[in-house]
Amino acid sequence: AATGLLLGWKKHSGGYILPNTEKGSSVNLAEWHSLDTLAAVAIQALQAKDSSLHPVLDRMDVRADKGTVKVSFKGNFYEVQVDGATATVLAINLRKSDIIEQIHDGSLIDLAINSNGGWFKLSYTSLLGVGLLILSISGFWLWYNPKRIRKMK
Repeated sequence: AATGLLLGWKKHSGGYILPNTEKGSSVNLAEWHSLDTLAAVAIQALQAKDSSLHPVLDRMDVRADKGTVKVSFKGNFYEVQVDGATATVLAINLRKSDIIEQIHDGSLIDLAINSNGGWFKLSYTSLLGVGLLILSISGFWLWYNPKRIRKMK
């Protein structure tokens, strides 16, 4: 419940849970560097911040309306925001929302035990989903059945 609440508030946390998107210098995609160049800049910036990290590109989130590319990595929770036109690093942030999401859906355990198939996450969410459904149905029945019995009398 706590992680669900935090995830619901992530975009409204003032950059604490989910880092704010910085503004780049140009929204004109014709002026932008290639994604390959922007990825290389992000990887180099993260390695410069922490040399113990060996960043492997996970995804690139292009925010054309802000002139920014958010680059995320596998195996850590950092993001690097790069200006699309100048290829300068705008921010390096810890994505707390990704940590909270992995706790919320159980995939953090899969990561900890090095499970490639995600079997823990699947089992965890299935059991909790079925449990919540059973509790909802039984709760409704406990509320509705006395009303039904009173009506029959």
